Amino acid sequence: MIDEDAARKIEEWIGEAVENKARIVCGGKRQGTLVEPTILENVAPQLRISRLEAFAPIVIVSKYKDFSEALKAVNDSIYGLQAGVFTNDLKNVFRAYEDLEVGGVIINDVPTFRIDHMPYGGVKQSGFGREGIRYAVEEMTELKLLAVHFP
Repeated sequence: MIDEDAARKIEEWIGEAVENKARIVCGGKRQGTLVEPTILENVAPQLRISRLEAFAPIVIVSKYKDFSEALKAVNDSIYGLQAGVFTNDLKNVFRAYEDLEVGGVIINDVPTFRIDHMPYGGVKQSGFGREGIRYAVEEMTELKLLAVHFP
C-alpha cells in the first residue's frame, strides 16, 4: 500500500467485513504496508469495503440468482468507473449496456481492459472526462472563438 495508514485502514475494513459474517477466501493479512491479495465473499453491501474505493488488492465476490438484481447492486454505488460483465447471452450484454450507470461496460473481460484510442473514464464520483488520445486532448483543450465582422 502507499503507506502504513492506508494498509491499516484496509486491514480495519477487512476486519469489519469479517465481524459482519464475511468470509475470507484467501489473503486478508497485513505485514507493514503489504496487504495480501484478498478475496472476500458474503460481504454486506452497506460496509465500507463494499461501498468505498479500497485502492487495495481486494476482490469481493457476490452471488446473484437474477441478472436484474446484479445490475441494481452495481448501480447502488456512488461510483461508476467501468463494469465487467461475463455472459454468453447477448440480451444481457445490451441490457447491461443500457442499465448500468458506468463509464464503460466490458463484456467477458475485466473492467480494467483499455486501449489508448477508446474513451476510458467514469461517471458519478469516479471522475469526469475521458482518457484516451482524442478524449484527453479534448479535455486539455480550451476552445476559443473569434468572430469578426468587417462592414
